[in-house]
Amino acid sequence: MNPSSAAALAVVLLGAVLVAAVVRPWGWPEAAVAVPAAGLAVATGVISPEHAVAEVTRLAPVIGFLAAVLVLAQLCDDEGLFRACGAWMARSAAGRPRRLLVQVFVAASLITAVLSLDATVVLLTPVVFATAARLGALARPHIYACAHLANSASLLLPVSNLTNLLAFTTSGLSFTRFAALMALPWVVTIGLEYLVLRRFFAADLDAGAQAPPAAEPAPVPVFALAVLGCTLAGFAVASAVGVSPAWVAAAGAAVLAARALPRRHTTPAGIVRAASLPFCAFVLALGVVVRAVVDHGLAGGLGRLIPQGTGLFALLALAALAAVVANAINNLPAVLVLLPLAAPAGPGAVLAVLLGVNIGPNLAYTGSLATLLWRRVVRRHDAEVELGTFTRLGLRSVPLTLLGSVLALWLSLRLTGG
Repeated sequence: MNPSSAAALAVVLLGAVLVAAVVRPWGWPEAAVAVPAAGLAVATGVISPEHAVAEVTRLAPVIGFLAAVLVLAQLCDDEGLFRACGAWMARSAAGRPRRLLVQVFVAASLITAVLSLDATVVLLTPVVFATAARLGALARPHIYACAHLANSASLLLPVSNLTNLLAFTTSGLSFTRFAALMALPWVVTIGLEYLVLRRFFAADLDAGAQAPPAAEPAPVPVFALAVLGCTLAGFAVASAVGVSPAWVAAAGAAVLAARALPRRHTTPAGIVRAASLPFCAFVLALGVVVRAVVDHGLAGGLGRLIPQGTGLFALLALAALAAVVANAINNLPAVLVLLPLAAPAGPGAVLAVLLGVNIGPNLAYTGSLATLLWRRVVRRHDAEVELGTFTRLGLRSVPLTLLGSVLALWLSLRLTGG
């Protein structure tokens, strides 16, 4: 196959994979199109078998972590962590929607940072729906907060997002150094998101609610919290000794599983389902297809747009470019394409790309897989995602939070000599 035909086929395959992931025809899982597309790319010579194997090898530890942390989050839910969170929000909100919004921000930010954005989307969002209904409050501000924070509050730790883990492995930073550099951008982003959402949904928040009926508080799952704390500490230790965080997440999940299985809180089949193996296969296949597109000129075209250095304006340009690419082709392909181009400029450039691909998808719900999943969760609760509302909110929040987070990153780099 000649180079121009191979390039065209690579673009067509990537387009088909992304469209199928968004539309999910006939309810197919994302992998139903992605895996055959990757196989076709190899079979037709669009990507060499060596490059395909190299990409799978590079992504395998990331996918292992993804599966382990999904199981960890589900087992925490089985222990009652999210029920306890919902009971705390309902009790302490005391019928005040603005107070509830603060609590949703706190819960979603911490859950996203520690258990990854998928836990916020899949496990916390239904709890927020139930809590708002219990208070008689309008759910919309709180549900949209879950969507936004699943993306923008995933900046803090390497384990908070699949894109973070890819950036972490590229940056050469330690776990603690990564967290230290991203702490200020994380706080600034969450603060700006809160200000925007509170103003945007002012009418809904002013509609009032009611005090929840008296109920026994849900028991705090002390064991699950202790395992989470040990797992989080284990991530930092593992990074220092060169051990993949996937092993730490798997160990935490194994401890919870050893407790849950004898108590029949879960089953072996439930654990396998929680690992979301079809989605993991989708991510691997998507990596192969993206590598095929990169091999046929995309990297060269984007490479000409990558600014030099890590000054403030260079970081802003990198983050803006990453946000645009994330909304054009989804944030996971975007980070796979942009990280190798940004890496030569150093960790600051890599983290600027991460800001763009994590915050940018709040502009359009096709920008991240998490937001697509959030849309499905919302629809299962007989609610509808309003495209106009999501886009208007994104237009108000994304430029502001992107600017604020880049300024915070630049300041962190300057203060720590990065």
